[in-house]
Amino acid sequence: MPAKSRFTRLDAFTKTVEDARIRTTSGGIVTIVSLLVVLYLAWGEWADYRRTVIHPELIVDKGRGERMEIHLNMTFPRLPCELLTLDVMDVSGEQQHGVQHGVNKVRLRPAAEGGAVIDTKALALHDQNDAANHLDPDYCGGCYGAPAPSNAIKEGCCNTCDEVREAYAQASWAFGRGEGVEQCTREHYAEKLDEQRNEGCRIEGSLRVNKVVGNFHIAPGRSFSRGNMHMHDLDNYWNEARQGVHTFTHQVHHLRFGPQLPEELSNKLSTRSSLPWNSHHMNPLDGTEQSTDDPAYNYMYFVKIVPTSYLPLSWDKKYRDMVADHNAALGSFGQGEDGSIETHQYSVTSHKRSLKGGDDAAEGHAERIHSQGGIPGVFFSYDISPMKVINREEPTKSFAGFLTGLCAILGGTLTVAAAVDRFMFEGATRLKKMRSKDL
Repeated sequence: MPAKSRFTRLDAFTKTVEDARIRTTSGGIVTIVSLLVVLYLAWGEWADYRRTVIHPELIVDKGRGERMEIHLNMTFPRLPCELLTLDVMDVSGEQQHGVQHGVNKVRLRPAAEGGAVIDTKALALHDQNDAANHLDPDYCGGCYGAPAPSNAIKEGCCNTCDEVREAYAQASWAFGRGEGVEQCTREHYAEKLDEQRNEGCRIEGSLRVNKVVGNFHIAPGRSFSRGNMHMHDLDNYWNEARQGVHTFTHQVHHLRFGPQLPEELSNKLSTRSSLPWNSHHMNPLDGTEQSTDDPAYNYMYFVKIVPTSYLPLSWDKKYRDMVADHNAALGSFGQGEDGSIETHQYSVTSHKRSLKGGDDAAEGHAERIHSQGGIPGVFFSYDISPMKVINREEPTKSFAGFLTGLCAILGGTLTVAAAVDRFMFEGATRLKKMRSKDL
């Protein structure tokens, strides 16, 4: 026998001699089954170690001086592009009238003709032939009592119908169809309005706004401000709406605030992404349709916006490296070079009413009274939450946790297998004894 060392007394794994061991068929079966169980559970532990999860956090949003991007895609099948104006205003006092930068107005054929795209230009009422380039170089058209617009091609003059319209808008005057305006008569402005009367319009694009409480709306006629009042030139709309041509029937194809999260990320954020209340990717207003035959109708959407960040796996290391390189600025459209995404979720409630006022007696609610008056159109009022949601991508467990799980699987499986084998061996032994007594 080998000499005993001082560690012999500390041996917790005492040995038995080979002659004292008994090998059985049942023990071999239990061993094979145990090995398969260990391999299956070890594979599951490895898959769990490789899996990442999203841990949401809620903090106070400490951002300041930021701007927010709104992505919009809407169709108005019963309104021509010429009559639609997109305006933005907020509580800071900033107003954007007739937004065109970053937004396209797509002319559509009448719904009865399929609604196909006619032209992707914002509007086709004023083309290059209307720029008055063919007129006398000394020509200076009048602005019909209004001050010449600041963006006129020739200072102090209104050489085109569009410049006269702009002059009227800056003076807060209604313009109408331009009857009696020499520039508009020359450009056949009224005739082109009539040609587009039955067309539809799709508004698509994006706009940037201050990250404060505000609203943006799509309403008929060119907009202007008079004192603290925001107004629209509704003459052309009412003249044609009385004939039953125009209404604010609309469809919201897409509305989101900030960049869209990738599809694979939305699947990570919810294990049951097919359910709408679980889908981080879904925007509540997408696919919304509203229909009316009343031209004097107003649709209002009240949107509650929650700032949301997504931080990918190992984001903190990438961010520290970028800080060290003095390159930690947020990327364009809310996507950082470190893989992070700054976007927004939102919830929405809606309300609609006729501008004629009245109550809901026909629906059994005579006590519910609607105010009278207002501007027809589609209005989006948004409010910003002071709280921010951070979705942080993290591994489910560390490597130490993975090793601990493997040890637990191996030890637990062998312990249970030993108990099962012992039970089967003792049972077989007792059966043999009982049979020998019977004989």
